[in-house]
Amino acid sequence: MRKVDGGAPAKLAVDRLSVGYNKKTLIADISFSLQPGEILTLIGPNGAGKTTILKSITRHLALISGVVAIDGSDIERMRSKDVAGKLAVMLTARTKPELMTCRELVGAGRYPYTGSFGLLTQEDKHIVQQALETVHAEAFADRFVSEISDGQLQRVLLARALCQEPEIIVLDEPTSYLDIKHKIELLEILRSMAKNKHITVVMSLHEIDLAEKVSDKIVCVKGDSIADYGTPHEIFTDERISALYDLERGSFNALFGSVELAKPQGKARCFVIGGNGCGVAFYRALQKRGAAFAAGILAQNDVDYPVAQALAETVVAAQAFMPFSEELFARAKAQIDTTDFVIDAGCPIGELNRANAALLKYAKETGKPVITDFNRLAEVID
Repeated sequence: MRKVDGGAPAKLAVDRLSVGYNKKTLIADISFSLQPGEILTLIGPNGAGKTTILKSITRHLALISGVVAIDGSDIERMRSKDVAGKLAVMLTARTKPELMTCRELVGAGRYPYTGSFGLLTQEDKHIVQQALETVHAEAFADRFVSEISDGQLQRVLLARALCQEPEIIVLDEPTSYLDIKHKIELLEILRSMAKNKHITVVMSLHEIDLAEKVSDKIVCVKGDSIADYGTPHEIFTDERISALYDLERGSFNALFGSVELAKPQGKARCFVIGGNGCGVAFYRALQKRGAAFAAGILAQNDVDYPVAQALAETVVAAQAFMPFSEELFARAKAQIDTTDFVIDAGCPIGELNRANAALLKYAKETGKPVITDFNRLAEVID
């Protein structure tokens, strides 16, 4: 069993796990360990097996081999009530119980602590109310579950899990159905629980940009084994994410944690003079219209640069913090000569990028149309 801190067992340890259905292994050799307050997120393509792993950890599916342990104790040998007192589960739900209020559904999370009749004490009711407030669901607490939205249901189910006062919480796609505001709120709740209450969190997410920001550890699920396991810093690189999701068109930008669509094909129709973030909107507008373009002169540490790299047919770029050389200036002029028009994205001119002002002057002197109005792009391109 995995141990830390001079022999103390991990809060949650998964050791050489094999999971699947009907005794047929789908994913083998799964191992990781988590300390109190750590967040681990499973990412990977649809159908890769993330839910299967989570259901196996929580005993919703029988293990094929390997061990899941809480505080060093094999979960398979623990009583269900003891497991429920330590581990709460929020799996993706598609149905809503009829004739039950949200408060009653949340109260069901207290079952490990109630007697045979499941009656809630005043303390239990107080914990239910706290859980509802934590997930910002008190406004609809007394409405029937059948009357609330899917996003509201997600928050109610999280509140039910919190009512168990767990040491570990396992969630399958908890941000499903949520708008961006509530995605952020829910992940902030989980981060706060982990930091302040030392609750260990294991979940799956499709939003890899959010997974990178909220997680301490990442498991990449693909094929019949774990593709990668490590910290977000280790996992979220252009190459690893592109390989994980088989990105043949488009690309993942590790710096911004975002995805760019495929670059337009063909000869560059225009040259975009950008920088300082001014060019990004133009790059993406050109991409949407399928218009290939060249970009420059950009420093490699400019925020425009990674987007230009993903979308432009050619990028004329200088090393970070270095002045634009005569050689780069000549390359940029040669690119302008082969295009139909130039876009001035409006980047401020300073000491290091004065060559771009000279490029604009060159374009006008050679008779190239210079577009400065973003709203004119459509008429110029189409």
